[in-house]
This record gives sequence, structure tokens and C-alpha cells, in this order.
Amino acid sequence: MEKVSKGIRVTGMQFEYDTQSPLFWDFSLNISPGSRCLLVGANGSGKTTLLRILAGKHMVGGKDVVQVLNGSAFHDTHLVCSGDLAYLGESWSKTVGCAGEIPLQGDFSAEHMIFGVEGVDPIRREKLIELLDIDLKWRMHKVSDGQRRRVQICMGLLHPFKVLLLDEVTVDLDVVARIDLLNYFKEECEQRGAIIVYATHIFDGLEDWATDLAYIQDGELNKTEKLSDLKELKNAGNLLSVVESWLRAETKIAKKKKTPIKTVAPKTTSFGASPFGASRHMGYNR
Repeated sequence: MEKVSKGIRVTGMQFEYDTQSPLFWDFSLNISPGSRCLLVGANGSGKTTLLRILAGKHMVGGKDVVQVLNGSAFHDTHLVCSGDLAYLGESWSKTVGCAGEIPLQGDFSAEHMIFGVEGVDPIRREKLIELLDIDLKWRMHKVSDGQRRRVQICMGLLHPFKVLLLDEVTVDLDVVARIDLLNYFKEECEQRGAIIVYATHIFDGLEDWATDLAYIQDGELNKTEKLSDLKELKNAGNLLSVVESWLRAETKIAKKKKTPIKTVAPKTTSFGASPFGASRHMGYNR
């Protein structure tokens, strides 16, 4: 009997780059199938790291701590190889199957890149090429950032994903391309029950697009809520104002916590400044 998908489930996650300052501590988050979840927070709050953990690019302790589609995001490599789990970030590269990362700025055509992805439904491919207004004759080292981004997005969407992780991927697109792409994402979620987790600082038009919101503050989940239940949004009318108020309040709290660094004058001894005298710096480095 096939296991019912539980979407994304993070339970009591701990993660650190530096053992002295863990980024996530006892972090939990649940995202159900069919959700379009906005990931919001200040720079350095942990949004990109969380997306990379969900994409299986970082290992965390415990196989069941980070579950994506009932599997371990890091250990179950078939999630990425099958195309069920897709990640698109800011860098000009794309993970294709299990082949690793390939650059998108060499002297080759958009056609070479897009048609080089195997096992693709040609109807889906043509739809994406048309949606993103891609000229297959584009030379990847000569086009603009926005055009190169369109090719990257197209390649990332060629396989029908079940979970799509987006890290500021629409930042280089013009208004029309961004709106068309967001509408396509919405259609994918509604028709196939796919999940999209989208980290962005551009909130225009997202009030009616997103279903859920997760606000991360310094590696902690400050708020997770259905967008339709968000009281601040009902009062403010637009999502930008709501997120701005959160981040400004966060900045004020951070400033209050900061204390001036006290400097202590070094103690003088009878040895004066002699280079042969012992010092606390020498003892510390020893």
C-alpha cells in the first residue's frame, strides 16, 4: 500500500556552521501538499540554509528530523534523481538529475542546455519555453542575467516536481515574466498537489498567490500561519507592509540588545615594554 505523502516535516532540527553559534536549534516546520509557502525574514535569518537543508544539500543529525515526501531529504537521493524534489537558487547553475552542478554561462546555446536534459515530456518543455519567452538561439555567455535566469528556471521545471524550493529565483525577471511564472506555479500546485517553498524579498502580488507564510527570525520560526488567517494582512491590505513592520520591530530589538564593547587598558609592570616580559597574549596563544 502506497504511503500517503506528508509533504514537508521538520522536527526538532539542529544545525550549525560554527559550533559556538548554532543557526537552528529545536526548529520545527510542517508544510502540507498543495501549499505555496512564502519564507520571509531578514538577511542572514536562515532562509537559504533552510532551503538547502530541505533540498538535501546539508546533513542534519537524525534521519527522520527532515522529512520530504516521507523520505530523508539528505539520505534518499532518489528524491532529486527522480525530479520529485527540485531546488532553484541564486547561483548560475542547475543540478540536473544526479550529475551535479553545471554552469549556465559558457559559449553554448539555450537549446543545447534545455534539450540536453533527458527524460522530458516534450509538451511540457515546449510550454515552458513559450511561457518564459526563451529564444533557443540565445548564446548563454552573451545574454542578460534575466534571460539566463529564464533558461535556468526552464531547466529546473522540465520534470514535474512534487516539491519545488525557490531562493530569490525571480529577482532578475521582468514584471510580466514574473507574473506569468507565478501563475504557472499556482496552476502546478492546484492541479497536482505540489508544494512550493519560496524565499523572496519581492512581495508584489503575493497576497492572493501564497497559501502559507513562515517567518524566520535568527534561525527560529517566529510565525507560521495560513495567509488567509493573518490578521496583520487584513488590516494592512498588502504583504509588503506587514513584513516591513516585522523586520523593523526585529531591528529595534536587535539594537537594544547591543551593548558597547568595554576596552580594558593593559596592566603595567616593572618590566615595562620589554619584549622578554611575559604577557597574557603569549599565554593565551600558548
